Amino acid sequence: MKFVIAPDKFKGSLTGIEFCDAVEEGLLKVFPQADILKIPLADGGDGTVAVIKNYIQGIMVTVNVNNPHFEKVEASYLYSDETKTAFIEMAEASGLKLLNADDFDCMNASSYGTGELIADCVSRGAEHLILGIGGSATNDAGIGMAAALGFEFFDVNNQILKPIGANLIKIHHIAANKVAKNLKRLKVQVACDVTNPLYGKEGAAYIYAAQKGADKNQIAELDLGLQQFARVVNSMYNIEVQSIKGGGAAGGMGVGVSVFLNGVLASGIELIKELADFDAQIKNADWIITGEGKLDDQSLSGKTIQGVLNAAHREKIKVAALCGVVDLSIEAQETLGITYTTAILKEISTIQEAMANSKDNLIFAAYNFARIIA
Repeated sequence: MKFVIAPDKFKGSLTGIEFCDAVEEGLLKVFPQADILKIPLADGGDGTVAVIKNYIQGIMVTVNVNNPHFEKVEASYLYSDETKTAFIEMAEASGLKLLNADDFDCMNASSYGTGELIADCVSRGAEHLILGIGGSATNDAGIGMAAALGFEFFDVNNQILKPIGANLIKIHHIAANKVAKNLKRLKVQVACDVTNPLYGKEGAAYIYAAQKGADKNQIAELDLGLQQFARVVNSMYNIEVQSIKGGGAAGGMGVGVSVFLNGVLASGIELIKELADFDAQIKNADWIITGEGKLDDQSLSGKTIQGVLNAAHREKIKVAALCGVVDLSIEAQETLGITYTTAILKEISTIQEAMANSKDNLIFAAYNFARIIA
């Protein structure tokens, strides 16, 4: 019997590889001769770099960059010299995780550090960049990133602007004469699983800026700034940025990468599946076993399990989901198309106890799943 184990991580508890190993241990107790293929996955959020390391065989490169408030920090990205491919997580240089909660301030935050990481990978010869944009602290439409790559943003008096969210509203024109020529050969894909436009009630500021430290007045000001930025870009580059699906992701970084790097926004899980050659690997499998910390309605929205199910259904492969928590109705499970699902928790416990016991609980759940189908 062929099993493919293809999970997301259990955040704060088990990595994708650890999940695979635990499920394998449980399966082998019942099917000692089973053909088991382990393909850990991710959807582009934090922790994705650890998964991608399984597929592009790169090295971690550490660079001194600016954090969202222009303070020096060390940030790392994955680079494969063999394939000339880099994977950068925006949060490493421009993320909320680099700040104390009291310091969240997307009005004055910048994605400049992310641009510094991109500049470094280009200097190493990168020809392909995959950029994960989850967890950002910014609402600057990517002008910080662009500034680090040589773009300049001027006000009506031809004064150069600091690339922060508060200055979007002051942008009058953009200069690109200092941008390195080799940047044009970089193929950029952005792991993006939201569809928000750049501005408006569903845009970057109104949907995400509050969690990055903005109050109601600042949110309104940021939205006006995004609108001004859009007018300038539309005029200078002949691009209707408000029509870019996902343009409002990461404080408008979706638009910034599209405009300044000619980047393509794509589903994070689909990008990772492509790197793992997932669709080819699962052929002739009897079961795919997947899982994540919590299975709920959000799992329908571009998450890892949805990506697994899409591929499994095309190949008519049954799917089992072993999760920390399952918050689905029978109808929702049928809509997802999951053959078997269970929460692995064995007894009432605190969240800390449950996370500490995840490995043993998962082995037990995999063993009992195998018993059922044996």
